[in-house]
Amino acid sequence: MSTSVVELFDQAVTLGEADRATLAGLLLESLDPNPDPGVEAAWVREVQRRLKDLDEGRVQTIPWTEVKAALLSAEHDESRR
Repeated sequence: MSTSVVELFDQAVTLGEADRATLAGLLLESLDPNPDPGVEAAWVREVQRRLKDLDEGRVQTIPWTEVKAALLSAEHDESRR
């Protein structure tokens, strides 16, 4: 008997935050198991650049609650057109 996606989700949400993040990353990686090495290297450089910008105070983060509210507001405005 196969486990349904809903059952898997129900099990996954009981995991701790770090385990859920790891699972999400593994699932995403499984969609493209053979990434282009050049693209992977470019992403590593970009992540390193962004972390350096954060560490050196050149950029500031925005709390997820604010980002989510802005996205939902923009989506609501778009649906009214």
